[in-house]
Amino acid sequence: MPLSYPRHTRRTRPNRLLVAVAASLIGVGALTACSGEDGPERSVDAFLSGWRSGDLQTVGFVDATGAKVPADEVVKEIKELSGELAATPPTLRRQGDAKITADTATAGIRIEWTLQGDTRWAYDRQVRLAHGDDGQWQVIWEPQLVQEQLTKGDRLGLRRDTGARAGVLDAAGRPIVAPRPIVRVGVQPNQVSDVPGLVKKLDSAFRAIRPVIVPAVDLADLPKRLSEADPGAFVEVVTLRDEAYRQIKSRIYDLPGTKFQSDKADLAPTREFARALLGSVDPAQADDLAAHPEKYLAGDLVGHGGLQGRYDDRLRGRPGFTVIIKRPGEDGTLVPTGKEVFHHEPQPGQPLKTTLDVAVQNAADGALRAQPQRSALVAVRISDGAVLAAANGPGPAGENLAFDAQVPPGSTFKMVSALGLLDRGAVTPETTVKCDKTFTVDGRSFKNSDNFALGAVPFRTDFAKSCNTAFAALAPKLGGDGLAVAGRSLGLEGQWDLGVDAFTGKVSANGSPAEQAAASFGQGTTLVSPLALAAATAAVARGHFAQPKLLLDPAPAKAAPLGQPLKPESVQALRAMMREVVTVGTASTLKDVPGQPVHGKTGTAEYDNNPAHTHAWFVGWQGDVAFAVFVEKGGASTASAVPIAERFLRALPR
Repeated sequence: MPLSYPRHTRRTRPNRLLVAVAASLIGVGALTACSGEDGPERSVDAFLSGWRSGDLQTVGFVDATGAKVPADEVVKEIKELSGELAATPPTLRRQGDAKITADTATAGIRIEWTLQGDTRWAYDRQVRLAHGDDGQWQVIWEPQLVQEQLTKGDRLGLRRDTGARAGVLDAAGRPIVAPRPIVRVGVQPNQVSDVPGLVKKLDSAFRAIRPVIVPAVDLADLPKRLSEADPGAFVEVVTLRDEAYRQIKSRIYDLPGTKFQSDKADLAPTREFARALLGSVDPAQADDLAAHPEKYLAGDLVGHGGLQGRYDDRLRGRPGFTVIIKRPGEDGTLVPTGKEVFHHEPQPGQPLKTTLDVAVQNAADGALRAQPQRSALVAVRISDGAVLAAANGPGPAGENLAFDAQVPPGSTFKMVSALGLLDRGAVTPETTVKCDKTFTVDGRSFKNSDNFALGAVPFRTDFAKSCNTAFAALAPKLGGDGLAVAGRSLGLEGQWDLGVDAFTGKVSANGSPAEQAAASFGQGTTLVSPLALAAATAAVARGHFAQPKLLLDPAPAKAAPLGQPLKPESVQALRAMMREVVTVGTASTLKDVPGQPVHGKTGTAEYDNNPAHTHAWFVGWQGDVAFAVFVEKGGASTASAVPIAERFLRALPR
């Protein structure tokens, strides 16, 4: 028997529940009850508490006819009416005291549902109560208590509408990622008699696409997928950009069972366009759904890696929600009735505006396209530090060597060592510094590439020809921390706020004499990223350090301050020596590149104990564009990094 709360002063006249209920609706003068233990408020409060907990045994219920309703039946019906919202019961509260009219009372309540993403749906209802012959206040149960438009058998349903995902913009404010034509290549199982033969021909065609698809299209499970699919199904094999599909259309279009669906997808201008920096947008994966069930649903588009991943919340916006009324169909599934009881508009995402320049990025991607090794190219505008391009060659998806690599800089670091030596007055470009075949420090022997020797030559020639032994001999003049001081004046080891992760370098300091000698030409414990070296090169060209910037909106809050002006006589001498690298030194293949003069420095960097194992580097600038090229295990810079730099410079818009 459900319990309710008796009044201290019991009414003695007999109750006529139907008459009383009707009288309350006709408008007999209403009186506001005093809140207390004997009032209907206690029954209302118990009802609201039990609604959330699922336990209504302390509340008495009757229907509109006065017939008693079991509490368990009310619990069940509330859950059914709540439908797709049942898992998250609403917040409920009584609004003021009840109003008593004869043997009935009404009390206002506030119902507030929290939908996904903290969207709130709140509304008011009136709870009617009847005072029975036993002196108890009983809640008059009706589906409209849950929501005014509900009737018995209805269910609340939730429709989620995603907002439009915003784009990543280039420096001109144009979307980098935009709808572009694609072709979905598939196979219809009942039209294929020779599955192994079809797989072989498809594989051969896909491998012929240029640039090469990375990772390669995996057809290993295609026979199994075809055998398990419906005979007339479209079994998707791969989605190709339209330009890639057109390359091989003649080879695959007439193959038995092949089918093609044209569509559009949000894509960057090319498959490799700043791919690691931008990241990707894909349907929600199992890991996304498990980690953020409150945020993502199956089918949602989610940013992964790069800018798309880091700024996913900003770019995707906030979903909208519509609460609708459903009813069970003939097969038991819930079918919308067409009634909407609440609607919250989705909020579109906010775009990211970057400093990327499409033409420069295309030039950088194109320069790396034929490179088989992992590689990177970063370009920075000298005048303001804007990152114009961040390209990565072959490698795992999402790997941003351009910003994250931590590798020795090799002889490109002679740019830093030379600046330190010039600042200290240890040398001038004309100072004679011997370039011997070998130079030994504390029992450690240093040599030049291909064991060359120049003899006694001006320091500028040592620099242009990249003589390791000359720099090893000069290392003591830098002192224990001179190399680090010079590096920091160019922004290395700084605290940069780009809005994305980036390694700013670690410069050797206070090492042993042998370590200082190695560090003077970019070996030892010094590590850099291509971005760090591009920024340092831009500082030389500009005359002071300025932190690279990538995001314009939202702009990072704590960009590093501008560096102090470099000593004019030092930086002017260094610029002249970097020009000689191109005119008469190790990068002479660049001297006929069209446009303004090219300045630069080559570098090879040993990465293990085998002198034959080297990374290749080139840093430099032309006009207002400074850049760094890195090729992992690239061997001699003249064979890999310098040709990449030439392809990049020749492709830049004039």
